[in-house]
Amino acid sequence: KCRTGPLDIVFVIDSSRSVRPFEFETMRQFMMDIISSLDVGPNATRVGVIQYSSQVQNIFSLKTFFTRADMEKAINSIVPLAQGTMTGLAIQYAMNVAFTTQEGARPLHKKIPRIAIIVTDGRPQDRVTEVATQARNAGIEIYAVGIQRADMNSLRAMASPPLEEHVFLVESFELIQQFGKQFQDKLCGVDMCMGQEHGCQHSCISTPGSFYCECNPGYRLNVDGKTCSFIDACADGRHGCQHQCVSVRGSYTCHCRAGYYLHQNKKSCTMIDYCSFGNHSCQHECVSIPNGHYCRCHSGFTLQPDSRSCRATDLCNGLDHGCEFKCVNTEGSYRCVCPEGQQLQADGKACSKCGAGHVDLVMVIDGSKSVRPQNFELVKQFVNRIVDLLEVSPHGTRVGLVQYSSRVRTEFPLNKYHSADEIKKAVMEVEYMEKGTMTGLALKHMVEHSFSELEGARPLSHNVPRIGLVFTDGRSQDDISEWARRAKESGIVMFAVGVGKAVEEELRAIASEPVEQHFSYSADFTTMTHLVENFKLNICPEEGKGETEIRSPCECEALVQFQTNTVAILQSLTEKNILWARSLAQMTARLEDLEKQIAKKK
Repeated sequence: KCRTGPLDIVFVIDSSRSVRPFEFETMRQFMMDIISSLDVGPNATRVGVIQYSSQVQNIFSLKTFFTRADMEKAINSIVPLAQGTMTGLAIQYAMNVAFTTQEGARPLHKKIPRIAIIVTDGRPQDRVTEVATQARNAGIEIYAVGIQRADMNSLRAMASPPLEEHVFLVESFELIQQFGKQFQDKLCGVDMCMGQEHGCQHSCISTPGSFYCECNPGYRLNVDGKTCSFIDACADGRHGCQHQCVSVRGSYTCHCRAGYYLHQNKKSCTMIDYCSFGNHSCQHECVSIPNGHYCRCHSGFTLQPDSRSCRATDLCNGLDHGCEFKCVNTEGSYRCVCPEGQQLQADGKACSKCGAGHVDLVMVIDGSKSVRPQNFELVKQFVNRIVDLLEVSPHGTRVGLVQYSSRVRTEFPLNKYHSADEIKKAVMEVEYMEKGTMTGLALKHMVEHSFSELEGARPLSHNVPRIGLVFTDGRSQDDISEWARRAKESGIVMFAVGVGKAVEEELRAIASEPVEQHFSYSADFTTMTHLVENFKLNICPEEGKGETEIRSPCECEALVQFQTNTVAILQSLTEKNILWARSLAQMTARLEDLEKQIAKKK
């Protein structure tokens, strides 16, 4: 047996058509004879075999087999390719593939010899000189064995120096077996680990003319090159174990804490799902925890003393549900209901007939130069006083605001804000436009844009009243009649409020029928509280006296509530104006008195 230490040997066998079947059998035997003399194993000599003709075929690589029996079985199963003789291609494959660490070759720094044994019977059909030089420069020692018809020049071009030790020509296939015994001596040489004190703690590895020490798996070689130390693979913290790392002979294994199992990636841990075993007996929900499980009930249920069954909780009696009319228990919860004819509000608790007066309201305010800044602030206060009395929400009342002068500007559409606070803040941030008074243009904008579904108006089929309130202080500089008519024809209930130099004729043209109940004019915000009851009787036929106009009862309620709120605001503003007028009169009287006193002194 060869005792010189480990080698990485790859046989490169010519199986071209010139090699007859019985001749190929002698080549099989040559390889098996060489292998039989080697100490093969993962830490000893490794062997690979490739055959070639017009192409290259890997029979087994350096990492495939580590016993002679497995190698001999694979060699006996080789089927010759029986084509051309591309020896250069085979050397290229050996260099680029067979002798890589991926295919089982040991790294170069371990100084384990890499040996290629090329056996051929003919002349290569491709170039071998250049590729053989590259292979030798890459650290591969090449033995070139020619049989019978082999070309000596090609053998010499392939082999490593000195050529007399690496080039062999065998006269016939019959003699190759005899040559094999001689070739074994070339590979074996002297065992440098024998006959001297090498000092290796674990293993001595012989190499041609020298030796080196190796450590057993789980140990590393110390700097003295002889002694070995145990490797703690967990110490560097790069193991990736989620829970625990356990060192095992130079490697490690990951362990999980109690109640967890190791995942397929051998690193992460997953909690054992005890509920999935199907024997928990929980009535509602099973919750897994490390080392066990517990039962949990749905919301509105209480876990019973047996820790498995659940009983519904009477939420209507056990908490302040806030239902205006009646609380009804449901599975794990409750709901509020209202009497027949009343509707549950958006809060899910309150009841209100006809939707609590919900409307789509667009206010169109005059921002012309004649209004003046201080009066424009009063207009904004008027708007916010109306907003304070509305139930603003996406499903309740929606509010939009338009300002006009010589042009029209949407300050915010119906679908912009969803609470009264948001609207009031936006109103106070509105900037005064000044310039002209194009009331007709403002009405056109309101009809075509403000009450479109795109800007938030609900479809007419929902029976949500559409209300337009126009606030102006002067004569319009354009015609208002056409768009006032179109607004009312489209189903918008129009209110007109005029102050100062507003023209009563124009206000009446804007207002819906009955006109007396839909417009107001005064220099000091005269109230129209006396119109409320008449207004209700005129637009709600079910409470009137024979009127033929048909309206939804809920729509009537909404309109009445809006007008009541608006009138209250106007009345409040009137009272403030009266107080202001009185104060002004008192100040005027005092000024006149002062003027008289000054005149007497002169």
